[in-house]
Amino acid sequence: MNLKPLHDRIVVLRVDEPSQPAGAIIIPDSAREKSSRGTVVAVGAGKYADDGKRVPLDVRTGDTILFGKHAGQELKVDGVDYLILREDEVLAGIDDATR
Repeated sequence: MNLKPLHDRIVVLRVDEPSQPAGAIIIPDSAREKSSRGTVVAVGAGKYADDGKRVPLDVRTGDTILFGKHAGQELKVDGVDYLILREDEVLAGIDDATR
């Protein structure tokens, strides 16, 4: 992937939700809601503050995050679906140790 997000934008790869447990109602992929969890694959350099200094982002490449259902802009690069969002659209980070 050759995407370099600008300013306070990040590129996210959605993480699939776990499969249905045995005995559950099977929902076809076309009707299933998209995951609101993803892994950050690229980050911008940050946006400029009022004093002209660049403010770095809190998220880093490799972080797992939660974001809103309708957040960001979807795009497909080399057959892979990515999501570009602003850092303020990120709701929370997920600590891998707690999973």
